[in-house]
Amino acid sequence: MKVIQKTYIFLPGAWHGAWVYDPIIKRLKLLGKKCIAITLPGLESKQYKESQLINLETHIQFVVDFLNQNNITDIILCGHSYAGMVITGVADKIPEKIYGLVYIDAYVPKNGDSCWNLTSDAYRNLFVKGAGENGITVGNPPGKDRRRRPHPLATFMQNLHLKGDYKKIHNRAFIYLSGWDETPFLKQYEKLKKSKGWHVETIHSIHNVMKEKPDQLTDILCKLENKFT
Repeated sequence: MKVIQKTYIFLPGAWHGAWVYDPIIKRLKLLGKKCIAITLPGLESKQYKESQLINLETHIQFVVDFLNQNNITDIILCGHSYAGMVITGVADKIPEKIYGLVYIDAYVPKNGDSCWNLTSDAYRNLFVKGAGENGITVGNPPGKDRRRRPHPLATFMQNLHLKGDYKKIHNRAFIYLSGWDETPFLKQYEKLKKSKGWHVETIHSIHNVMKEKPDQLTDILCKLENKFT
């Protein structure tokens, strides 16, 4: 029986673009994997006009359109951090194209959730403080990477509207990163590791595991692909 090759689609978390996955893309391609990282609207290297409204639905529909226009199927859809909101919305719209969902230290929402209500008080304070400049984008948090871009505020605030079709995706995984004290994902990890239907892995790493431990993340992604059915 012919084995259909899967395509990894990577979505970055807040303030980041496709470039954050460069170490993972490089390693997966050396293993013969098909993979694409996508920069979400508003996070491009050339900043969008501040008058342009970009919300969570904008990000979801952008990815849906990209996958449809390029006729990509059998997708292992991976989202880091904020992008857990996006991959859930995408899976709800086109479940027939999605083979598996991988939440890399990411929010795992249900219908009606927003990044705002799922995150911690520390991050809510960061969002408010960061949006004080223009009320439209959340400025970059402290850090040295100059490639980061202010993140559209509305993507954090908008509730996710789901029909429930995302539940058709039976291959689901959560990768918990245990090496940072500020994590808002501990309770979610504790819940998911006891839940049937979830593959849960742990890496002792800071939140930016793509940079910190790319080899270990790549190994786990390949391990999960073999576990998925």
